Parts: sequence; structure tokens; C-alpha cells
Amino acid sequence: MPTPLPAPYFVAASSRAAALVGIAPSALEQADFVAAFTGNRLLPGSEPLAAVYSGHQFGVWAGQLGDGRAILLGELDGPEGRMELQLKGAGKTPYSRMGDGRAVLRSSIREFLCSEAMAALGIPTTRALVVTGSHQRVMRENIETAAVVTRMAPSFVRFGSFEHWHYRDKPDELKTLADYVIDGFYPELRDVDNPYKALLAEVTKRTARMIAAWQSVGFMHGVMNTDNMSILGLTLDYGPFGFMEAFDVNHICNHTDQGGRYSYANQVAIGHWNCYALGNALLPLIGTVEAAQEALDVYMPVFEAKLDELLHAKLGLSTYDAGDRALFDSLFTIMQGSHVDFTLLFRRLGDLRVDAPETDAPLRDLFIDRAAFDDWAVRYRARLRRENSVDAERRGAMNRVNPKYVLRNYLAQQAIERAQNGDYGGVRELLAVLEQPFDEQPEHEHYAALPPDWAAHLEVSCSS
Repeated sequence: MPTPLPAPYFVAASSRAAALVGIAPSALEQADFVAAFTGNRLLPGSEPLAAVYSGHQFGVWAGQLGDGRAILLGELDGPEGRMELQLKGAGKTPYSRMGDGRAVLRSSIREFLCSEAMAALGIPTTRALVVTGSHQRVMRENIETAAVVTRMAPSFVRFGSFEHWHYRDKPDELKTLADYVIDGFYPELRDVDNPYKALLAEVTKRTARMIAAWQSVGFMHGVMNTDNMSILGLTLDYGPFGFMEAFDVNHICNHTDQGGRYSYANQVAIGHWNCYALGNALLPLIGTVEAAQEALDVYMPVFEAKLDELLHAKLGLSTYDAGDRALFDSLFTIMQGSHVDFTLLFRRLGDLRVDAPETDAPLRDLFIDRAAFDDWAVRYRARLRRENSVDAERRGAMNRVNPKYVLRNYLAQQAIERAQNGDYGGVRELLAVLEQPFDEQPEHEHYAALPPDWAAHLEVSCSS
């Protein structure tokens, strides 16, 4: 059961998430809804539960983990299907270990904003319905105030949910869980020769596509433990995440990750490693190592095909050429050399004019080594001419896939600091901007600016 918080208040809600479950956004500000989504009263028909799971954390088997502070209220049918509603930060559960079962305002705002920002970018993700707060104090590195974020997803089952039963040698429970997932979310697999092998292959494909999408916008999850991996291929559990600013392929967004296991460069391989962990858990159902291996072998081809598709779109290329991979690789090489801002570069690249290199100043100014960009731009222009690219058409297509606005850490921090002082307008305004990441929004131009110098000192960690 949720543990009530004193004097809960409304922080912000997502109208787009509310539409998925048929709730009027204005209703979420009402006292009854604030109480329900803080855990102070139960919704009609709700039978709260917390789910057990285990997992590998930073590559090490951690044993039982479970929903230490997440409580499932139940399911709602909406226009696009059924959604589970889950309170994060609503108090202790049987799996809280030494934790207090609470979340803080800082981390709840970050998860709320990023869930909805990722959805607007078209990246598979859990959703966030509403954030509520309380002035009850919670101790982390410092004393903070409590908050609850209501998350939504068709299912919150994780890779670690399967690992839990496998490592406990509970084959009946393992099969029950696998059958539940297949019947509820992959019914097309039920009648194939080996539905459990097919399940592993499909989850592996979805994971590969999700991580390709992450890489294409410079998103870093920060803590890709197996208990943070969704069986539906959704981005799950927003903790120490970050969007790439000054490009560094080895960037680590999680201050806790001293070894860089979850760096931007390593996300691809770690996604594959996590699928192997799932495959190991499903092995008793799949039957043979060879069959499991066949399912896992789809990962890299699917990832590479999806990333190739996304990069072609980001560079405005409508055809495929044998030299495209080299063109992409060389771009990332010069980005690395000059630590170019990831989001700004791809957005400005849409303004490049094939026959007017003299107009390249806004692009060139992003590079320390301008000559390196000039050399690459010659090759890029030649490639565009080969497919008779039209500047205006290409610009429109590129601006539909290269966001102008992403959730930079400093933007989240500014909204959080305002909220900690009782002003929630910053959270709501930033959400509105992030819901339209590809639009120009001239009135919000400052949200697309390079980060200020003080932002370089921001750190995010697993502690929330």
C-alpha cells in the first residue's frame, strides 16, 4: 500500500500522457487526483502491488531488487490501448531493502520531463502523467523534499523480472511470466515453433532499435542495468541520464559510473550484453544454447540498419551510396576533434546550401578546426549533388528529424531550482517546449542555446 505524504501539492502534468488514458489534464490538478497520485487515497478498483525482480548492476549480479519505491495502482484502458499506472516514490514496499521508498522533487521532475521529451522525439519510452510534491523532508546527499511521479507503460516487466526466477531455479514461475508477456504483448508469437526463442529475438530487435534511436539524438541512459531494461523495448527508469552537448564519444553522464561502463560509446555493446543476460534467463524455456544464440545474433544487424536509416535522415540523404558510412564516420571524427555541440550541429546542418559554401559561417563557427569541417563539407556537397538534392526540401526533411530542443541538464536544473523555491512555472513551460522539439518556437529561442559555463560543473548520479 502507498504511504501517504503530508499536504501534497500539484507540480505539473502531461496533457499528452493524460490523453492516452482518457483523463482530462485539468482534472489532475484537483485535490482528489493529487491525493490519488501521491498515494494518499486509492482510486476506485485499485489493488496496489509491487513487483519483484533481480538484476545485474554495473555488470555484477546483485540478486533480488524489486520495486523498492514503485507501486502499481492498476491498469486503465485508453484510446491507444491499456496502460499500467505506477507511483514512483510512494513509500516502502516489501522490496525496499534499506531504502526509504521515497523519491525527491529533483529526480521526479527530471524523469517527468525526460519521459515526455523522449516521447516527443519519437523514441520508445515509458510515459509520465503527473508529478506531485510534499514538503516532507528526505535525506539524500542533502536534505530535499519528497515527490511522486506517476509513470505509465503497457507493462513495467524488465529483463530482471526473468532473471529473478531463473536464478532462483523456479522454472514454473519463469514460464508463467514468459507466457504472460507473450499472450499480452507478443500474441503473434504464440503459435510459432519456439515462442520463447521468438520472444528473445523480438525483444532483442526492439532493444537494438531503441538504442539506435538513443545514439541518433545523443541520449545517454546512464545506468543500463538489466533491471532497467524493458521487455517491450521502452526507455525505462530515468535516473542519471543526459543529452550529449560537446561531443565526446566516451562521455559518461553518470557521476557514479567511474569505469565508464555506460558511456555513450558503450551503450550499443551493453544493450547486446543485457540481451545475453535475458537469453540466459530464458534458456530453460528456449531449450538449446544454439537457438538462444540465433535469437541474439539479430542485435547488431538490426542496430546497424536502424542507425544507418536514422543517419541518412539526419543528413537529409534520400538515397543510399556505398560511401555513406565513411561520410558519417568522418563527420563524427571531426565532431570529436572539436567537441561540437551535438544538437546544434545537426540542426544547423539543415541550413547548408549546396551551391553556397560562403553561407557556412554558423556551421563553421561550431568547430575549433574549421578547415576539417570545410573538407568534410566538400564531400557532403558532392554527395548531395549526386542525388540532385533541393535545399528547401532537404531542410524541411532534416528539421523534422533533427530536434532544436532537447532536455539539456542545465535546463532541467533551472526548472528544478525554481520548483524547489515554490515556482512550478518553469517545469510546465519547459515541458511545453520539449513537446514540440522540431518546431522553431522563436519565443523560446533561449532554450536552444549553448549551455552556460556553469553547466559544465553539473553532476548527476544514481542517488535520487
